[in-house]
Order: sequence, then C-alpha cells, then structure tokens
Amino acid sequence: MGRNTIGIGLMGLGVIGGQVARVLTERAGVLAEHTGCPVVLRKIKILESDLARPQAQATPRSLLTTDEEEFFNTPDIDIVIEVIGGEHPALEYQKRALSAGKHLVTANKEVIAKHGTELMLLAQQHGVSLRYEASVGGGIPLIAPFQRDLITNHINGIYAIINGTTNYILSCMAREGTDFATALAQAQKLGYAEPNPRNDIEGIDAAYKLAILATLAFRSRVKPDQIYREGISRLSGRDFQYAKELGFAIKLLAIAKQMDSEIEARVHPVFVPEDSFLAKVDGVYNAILVDGDLTGQVTFLGKGAGPLPTSSAIAADVVAAARQVASGQPHVQWQPGVNKRIKPMSEIITRYYIRMAIADQPGVLAQIAYILGNHQISIASVIQKETSANQTAEIVIMTHPARENAVQQAFAGLKKLDVVKEIHNFVRVEA
Repeated sequence: MGRNTIGIGLMGLGVIGGQVARVLTERAGVLAEHTGCPVVLRKIKILESDLARPQAQATPRSLLTTDEEEFFNTPDIDIVIEVIGGEHPALEYQKRALSAGKHLVTANKEVIAKHGTELMLLAQQHGVSLRYEASVGGGIPLIAPFQRDLITNHINGIYAIINGTTNYILSCMAREGTDFATALAQAQKLGYAEPNPRNDIEGIDAAYKLAILATLAFRSRVKPDQIYREGISRLSGRDFQYAKELGFAIKLLAIAKQMDSEIEARVHPVFVPEDSFLAKVDGVYNAILVDGDLTGQVTFLGKGAGPLPTSSAIAADVVAAARQVASGQPHVQWQPGVNKRIKPMSEIITRYYIRMAIADQPGVLAQIAYILGNHQISIASVIQKETSANQTAEIVIMTHPARENAVQQAFAGLKKLDVVKEIHNFVRVEA
C-alpha cells in the first residue's frame, strides 16, 4: 500500500537539530526521490529557552512546540529524530516514540551506549526500527557496515581515534611542543573543545562510542562502565619529545579486542608507531581500524563531529526508515548474541613507556631492574638524560609486554626506593 507522505517529528533545534531541519526542508526533493514519496517535517519539540535561537526564529511557529504531549500527539508522524543529547529526558522520549510505533533516528551516543540493547528490543517488540548511524563518527559510515557489510567476519579488534577534540589537542602538542593546558585553550578558542571539556579529555565520549562499536562488532553487550578509561590531561611535552625520539606518536585510542570468549575494551593514551596509519591521523579527524578475519584490516576516516557530517548520517537513516515506512516491510533489528566476559584492565598485557626522575648515582638502574624483574617485567630499552643541578636524572624505560597488575605493583615498589624521586608518567604501547 503506497503512502502519500511520510511525517517527521524532530526533537531538538540546537546546532545539530538546526542543520537537520535545514536538510529536511532544503533537500526535500532529494529525500522524496530516494524515498518514493514526500518526507514532511511536521513538528519540532524544543525547550522554552530555544525559542529565541535564530534557527527557531526562522522556523514557522506552527512547527514548534515546547510541550511534549503536543509533540507526541501530532498526527501522522512516522519517524522521530532525537538530537537533544544527554541521557535524560532523551531516553524517556526515545522509549515513548518506539512504544508508540514510530521509527527512531538518533545521534545520542550516551543513550545508545547505556541503553541500546533495551531500545533495540523495544523497537523489535513494536515492529519499528532504531537507527543511530550518527552516534559514532559523525558522517563516517560505521554502524551500517558493522550491521551489514562486516556481519560474516569474526572481528578480532577495533583500534579507533573517535574523539576529534582530543586528537586535535594531541596533534597540537606533538606539532608545536605546547603543554596540555595551552593546547586545550587553543582548541576551545577555535571551537573544537567545549567550555567544559571533561567528556572529551577524560575519554568519556570515546568510551560511549567504543561501547557501541564493540557491542556491534562482537555481538555481546559492552557497557560504558565496563570500559577502562583514562584521559589525556597528564601527558606533557616531555612525553611527546621522547615518543618522537623512540619512533612513536601519542594518540588517545579506543581499543576493543575479542579473544575466544573474552573481550577487552579500553580507552587511554597510547604510543603508536609513527609509520602506522593511526599515527598520521591529525587534527579533528577520526579514524577507525577494524581487523576482520575475512576482510583483513579495514579503515574508516573522516570528520567525526560537526553539524554537516552528523546531519548527513541522520538524513541517511531517515531515508532508510522512510523506505521501510513506504514499503510497509517489517524491520529486522540487529540483536546481540551471548554476552562474553569483559576482561578487567588488571589482566591486560601490553608494552609500557615509563618516565621517571631518579638520583644520579651508581647502581640506580640495577635497583629499578630488580624491582621490575621481580614482577616479570623485562626492560627493552633505557634512555637517560643529563643530570640536573640537584643531582637528579630523568630516565625513560620501554618494557617488553607485561601484565597491567604486575606493572602497577612494580610502581608501588619503585616509589618506595629512595633513589626514585618521582614516576612522572607511563603510557601503554600498541605496536
């Protein structure tokens, strides 16, 4: 049975919502061509405070409402787009839309990361689709490839730069030799970082995105609070100098690996070889490397945020949902399989870069090597810089692969040595 029109309800008219509204209206002909019938924006739910925004002022008042009930009671809305962000009330709005038999398109990474499985089951129960391509990587196609193109692969691992703000800051520190605070201030001045950048610089945003990707890739529920997370604020210019000297770049990586019945998932700064693909991804760009048993390594690269790329992904999801509405075909929602054990960080095995200040006297390295050896940590290389005026030297140790809990126990032992003045930093290595 054909449809005359397909109705859209939009929740949110901020930077992203405003661009989505423009795409829906200015490219209505393109959308109709791809869908087979007109796609009509019927109602926009906004906050009272948003009425003064330029985008709201430029929108016909009849389309706008600040009332939730009016929005959900608007006739002939087939697809709801949620771009208000945050967990609440977005979660409740999403549940209400799905329960009312409306297809849902969202860019909300936090809600999908925390509640995606529950929402998928709700969508399936009501015979509608939940689409969230824009939740990870902006306009980079990621969700659809995992749900369709890579479905027959056994995914061994995901290695991703999925936060443009932190990648810009780290690129700035590496290129200009600036400290973290200066690079952050520059990112804020250019609009790449929020006034409160905590979600970005502490790895929270990346953890949400990794939870979504890992759940899809491994067909097992991975929650954000199961992902080890460490931000970039303790990195210094010295770490970048040593990284370059050793042949590495420093990136905030989201890493997920699947081994037998276990999954490891972590977000933290990483030394990556300077000749690797990920080391060359600079500025606000995102890059995702997927290792499949059939495809080998597949890479995705692009701008991971911003209104234009995000609206592109949302519009693509709207077209897919609209085609489903027009055809009347039921949607087969992706479903996770049996949940696998999430390996705790203490069991992770990797290499380490360790930078510390030590007393400049004979026998110090032997004492350090003894502590590390007692915890089965083997030294790969050592760099020692010139002595400072207070008879303190700086050394950098690169280890062979070691277990995380052994490294942390070794640090506790090193801190008790009189000859170790301070452990300045350590960074894990993925080579």
